[in-house]
Amino acid sequence: MLRKPFFRSLCAAAYIALIVYVINVMTKATPQGDILVPMTMLALFVLSAAVMGYLFLYEPLELYVMDRKQEALRDFGKTVSIFAIFTAIFVVLLFVL
Repeated sequence: MLRKPFFRSLCAAAYIALIVYVINVMTKATPQGDILVPMTMLALFVLSAAVMGYLFLYEPLELYVMDRKQEALRDFGKTVSIFAIFTAIFVVLLFVL
């Protein structure tokens, strides 16, 4: 069961990297006073919340509803723990680079 939480955490990390890349490209390509940049960033924030909610909560909630509460909590915990490792890697890279 470890494979699924790892895959979901990896997808979340890849999604964050993609969003940061898009924001980076957009802010360099548009003038500073452009209203579309903050609108797009807010839209990306809302989209990110939906995507992360799906990646982190869908399967655990499904297990929970099927009355497999312990397995749901374990699955959610593994996903969050693995994502915390990806976050720590991002922090280390921030200081190293």
